[in-house]
Amino acid sequence: MELHEDGWMYDGQACDRLWNKSAIGRPVEGRRLLLTPAEVIFCHDHRHIDWPSANWLREAIEESPRLLDEAVVIESLRVPGNRLVVHQNFEALELVYAESTWGLRWTSDGHPRSGEPVSEVRWFHAGEHLDVNDLYAWSERVTSSGRIPEVLVVDDEHAVVTYRVARVEPNGIMGGFKETDLEHIAGLSSSPLDNGGRFIVDSDDWPEERIGVPHPGGRVLDASTNRMIDSHNDTRQYTLGADILRDLLRRGLHPRPGFKYGTRWRCYDKPLGESHAPWLVIHPAEAPHDWRGACLASRLASGVGKTWLHPLKIDGIWSYLSITRPPADSRWNNPNRR
Repeated sequence: MELHEDGWMYDGQACDRLWNKSAIGRPVEGRRLLLTPAEVIFCHDHRHIDWPSANWLREAIEESPRLLDEAVVIESLRVPGNRLVVHQNFEALELVYAESTWGLRWTSDGHPRSGEPVSEVRWFHAGEHLDVNDLYAWSERVTSSGRIPEVLVVDDEHAVVTYRVARVEPNGIMGGFKETDLEHIAGLSSSPLDNGGRFIVDSDDWPEERIGVPHPGGRVLDASTNRMIDSHNDTRQYTLGADILRDLLRRGLHPRPGFKYGTRWRCYDKPLGESHAPWLVIHPAEAPHDWRGACLASRLASGVGKTWLHPLKIDGIWSYLSITRPPADSRWNNPNRR
């Protein structure tokens, strides 16, 4: 195997099999195969291909400190039988892809020469920054092509976990709400609470059951709800949380505090008592900053049968990004490090 400006050139007996059967590397003239360094590691570990040299792995890691992480991502995708083309080969193979995509995935019965990929892939280390705006834009580009946006996350022991990201429009059946209801509530007699909320005694003629929490002596408004009420007539009282809460109500949802789930709100799409809340909505200021935190939040939500959502304001309109575990048959992980 020799170094080439675009990778490592392999011309062994396994060339045809590596490409035709597994879509590994990129075929070039002379029945040779061009491999990326991460593909060289995979071929050594799983296809019995020799290292280019005795010190190759150490030198390759010095050249690219992220190489071992990338190699376990390839392993996680390929061992179950998926075909994968990495970004270095997109142009040469004339493949269509979204900006920022690292890899294109075909199922075990597909191949780059004869069909379209089912997903586009990115990967991150668990400690990397979570950029939800970038992730949202990428997922929109991928889904517009009819493909699945997949993210693989690598932890410190080189274990891999798979997630799917997508825009979600959470909606309920309880209709919108009237701004006049806020004005009515603002005019009721109330007492401030030390948590930024307020207690309203005069609640016999309450206009909107989804606002506030019933109390034997009246209604309790939390801080976000209180600010939403105040901002109705005074824009100086505007807060991000109040704006998101208003959007959730307009979507026909019933937001309730999500403290016990580690989020700002849990949102019901049907009247209370008819079903569990399907959505957990984070306040952006309280969102995780890295993939380690995002994975934890998503797993906690999944464990209680809910979907974790991160609000983003796109062109003045609130949208919601979900980070979810895929179906059991699409959870790619490296078999030796579970």
